[in-house]
Amino acid sequence: MSIIRLNIITREMNSKRIITLAAMSSLLPASVGILSAKTNTEKRPNVIFILMDDAGYGDFGCYGQTKIETPNIDALARNGILFTDMYSGAPVSAPARCTLLTGLHLGHAQIRSNDELKQRGNQINSLLAMEKDPSLEGQAPMAKGTKTIATLMRDAGYRTAMMGKWGLGNIDSGSVPTKMGFDEFYGHLCQRVAHCYYPMYLYRNETREYLDNPPMEEGQRLKEGADPYDESSYKDFVGNRYAGDAIYDNMISFIRKNQKHEFFLMWTTTVPHSAMQAPKEYVDYYVKKFGDEKPVYELKNYFPCRYPRATYAAMITYFDYQVGEMVKELKSLGIYDNTIIFFTSDNGPTHNALSSTSWFDSAHPFRSDCGWVKRSLHEGGIREPFIVSWNAKIKPRKSDHIGYFPDILPTLADIAGVPAYENDGVSIYPTLVGKQQPEHEYLYFEFPSFAKERGRGWLSIRQGKWKGLVTGVEDGNTTMQLYDIVADPREEHDLAAENQDVVKRMWQYIKESHTPSSNPKFNLHISYPE
Repeated sequence: MSIIRLNIITREMNSKRIITLAAMSSLLPASVGILSAKTNTEKRPNVIFILMDDAGYGDFGCYGQTKIETPNIDALARNGILFTDMYSGAPVSAPARCTLLTGLHLGHAQIRSNDELKQRGNQINSLLAMEKDPSLEGQAPMAKGTKTIATLMRDAGYRTAMMGKWGLGNIDSGSVPTKMGFDEFYGHLCQRVAHCYYPMYLYRNETREYLDNPPMEEGQRLKEGADPYDESSYKDFVGNRYAGDAIYDNMISFIRKNQKHEFFLMWTTTVPHSAMQAPKEYVDYYVKKFGDEKPVYELKNYFPCRYPRATYAAMITYFDYQVGEMVKELKSLGIYDNTIIFFTSDNGPTHNALSSTSWFDSAHPFRSDCGWVKRSLHEGGIREPFIVSWNAKIKPRKSDHIGYFPDILPTLADIAGVPAYENDGVSIYPTLVGKQQPEHEYLYFEFPSFAKERGRGWLSIRQGKWKGLVTGVEDGNTTMQLYDIVADPREEHDLAAENQDVVKRMWQYIKESHTPSSNPKFNLHISYPE
């Protein structure tokens, strides 16, 4: 049975930050001028920003995936611009979302790693405890009054919404979507609650709405004596209301309600982040395609899964189907041609007991092995699929423009025709409309991981073909690895010894870009070479 039949079944450059591309207009050729998506006779476009969770560069057909079927996302790529060199802002969820929302890279961002606020005690790991006590939910918050891309778009006259995962503060912190520029929110405030696809509740704005799902506890095991190869042994990990369905329904409702008004929508799905849970018909399709496989059922986190590979693929194809249905809805409402759709992922694919990252080669053409994907500054951890589709204006093509999440804020400012907040980005709007594209001098990344197996602190610079990488920063390491990332995307040949001039320049960029964080968990202690 083809997947089509199945579907029927069911982004101071450094210390000199850029304010907006419009502010650079005097530096650009006269033919470019001040860029804006709005003229005297045109309505500004709607903007839908789709953010997947832990999806890899190589998880989609248009980026080379051969096992997982993604016809609708592939169609977006065929009809738009497929970027080959776009990066997240960070290798894990919360800081990636912070860089996206605020336009500030990790040397300036408020949130620079995941911080689960463990000072609240071990109960923060319990879904049942969080259900009883909302103060146990949520991650480190952004500061009250932080300006975001949603604030920018709302103040520009757009109606704004986020549907999906937030992960940047708890209900008591003030750092919630409705206080950060979004008129409407529906989904998960806490990324730990989002680890269950059949949650007991989701949030509508700042109020819980309960779903018809039984209680499930993260780390819950199969019943004693249950056969792990018997599909019926996993019935306790299936509920009545799949979170992705509820989020999709509310997303479509927002579009319908605002079809006659300019809107900015962020669709921040949790797919395909673990746990592995997906609608049965999609799983069955891939079981038939892949054949039988070993279950994963003895886990510290998440839930047991009978068919982990089939379920991972099912989750992505399920979401792909929803993307296709959303496009159909935009067309039926007559607003597709004037809607810009961005598509990307928050960071690279994960590598845990449930994941099939290596089997799917999810970071292809980069390394998909443990230590080279999520939680690392290797290409597999931060290079993302990135597609922009705008039927009325974009000429389908590929782009090797080098950019990252901080670019989204100035891009949206140009789309809305308003000044941008202070940011570390370069608008990609010129690329969207076929104009001359200003380039970054470099991209900057830091990541304050303290786990020995994850490098104990990372630094990275991307400049043209060069990528500088420093691991073990917290151990005082000052040796930079240097790769020609165009010729060597798998980062196998260190060219630092014969290119010390490039290494020296990159260390200067690090000095210019890093500022201390007030959060000790985020405060990377950098030693510089003499």
